Amino acid sequence: MLVGSAPDMAVVGQAGDGREAVRLARTERADVVVMDIRMPGTDGIEATRLIASTEDLAGVKVLVLTTYDTDENVVEALRSGASGFLVKDTRPAELLAAIRTVAGGESLLSPGPTARLIARVLRTPGTPPRTSPAPAALDPLSDREREVLTLVARGLNNTEIADALALSPLTAKTHVSRIMGKLRVRDRAQLVIVGYESGLVAPGDREP
Repeated sequence: MLVGSAPDMAVVGQAGDGREAVRLARTERADVVVMDIRMPGTDGIEATRLIASTEDLAGVKVLVLTTYDTDENVVEALRSGASGFLVKDTRPAELLAAIRTVAGGESLLSPGPTARLIARVLRTPGTPPRTSPAPAALDPLSDREREVLTLVARGLNNTEIADALALSPLTAKTHVSRIMGKLRVRDRAQLVIVGYESGLVAPGDREP
């Protein structure tokens, strides 16, 4: 009802489980899939992975719903290609803004909460083994790009990165885009994970 009430949005399908979500993503070509993590059968993590890994669905963005404080599976969803996450008690206006943000190709929302969540999960015993690039995979990055990646992982946006490194915001944005291309990640949310899993940022590091 909420999405349908927005003049610039339309609901093109509703799925009861992950398998149906993947099928509808193929047939309806939605700009954004709002994906619950916990569903019967194929869960939201696997459905996100299937959508993100399918070449002809490259334009479909996934926005994951989570309880945030208790649902640590959100990290796996981000690893799988989700562009970000929402808590389930998000206010209506924030939900619509989030969908617009992801549809526009950005990760959601501020990376700060994402960074804090990932840091907490990676401190937890039994965390699944990393699937992001190992340190050697960061070799293509210049020293400046490593600095930028470190700040992205700590939760800074482009303007804050520019201030920290005495760059223009456009230059900071260009660095972030080049890093994503070199590391072959879909968006900023995955860069945060790479920063932690590669060891550039350690869980528990303070954000500047």
